[in-house]
Amino acid sequence: MPNTPAAPSPVTPPPAARHAEGVSNDEFRAAMSRLAAGVVLVTAQEPPLDPGDPRAPAGEDAGMTATAFLSVSLDPPLVLVSVREGSRMDDLLDEQPLWAVSVLSESQRHIAGRFAMKGRLSDRLLFEDIPCVRGEHTGAPLVGGALATLECRTEQRVAAGDHTLVIGRVLAARLPSADGGPLMYFRGRYRQLG
Repeated sequence: MPNTPAAPSPVTPPPAARHAEGVSNDEFRAAMSRLAAGVVLVTAQEPPLDPGDPRAPAGEDAGMTATAFLSVSLDPPLVLVSVREGSRMDDLLDEQPLWAVSVLSESQRHIAGRFAMKGRLSDRLLFEDIPCVRGEHTGAPLVGGALATLECRTEQRVAAGDHTLVIGRVLAARLPSADGGPLMYFRGRYRQLG
């Protein structure tokens, strides 16, 4: 038999990063994208820079879009939000126990997208043209037109992988708007029911 050169083997991409248990980040992300989730805006107000000085500027408002939000308990009323470890909201909720949640309606996709941006320096401009009221228990912004709003006080923080689970006691719950359906997140996109 003549000696023929072997055909070059096809170049295969490196395997996706795998955890010890065998599931890759990409596989896990793809599987979880099939779980539809409601979309909320979590907000808090930074404490004043110098609480002893009435002339010191008030702290800035901060906001974060979240899909990992759920009810934990009815008695007492508790909710849970998952925030990325070391993020601005994680740091803020570690120092500020009072925060709020606005359950976004299907017409508020622009708000969800705005507060999901990574790498922003300040949230001040993000709140500029969004109708909000201040929560009477938390001072945090509550989005006008949201399907529901909750004001919360942190009860517990639990480290969970690359996230922190923040469990909050609900201090107030309101239904400011009955218009429209909820904003949903499914397969990496914001969607509407129906």
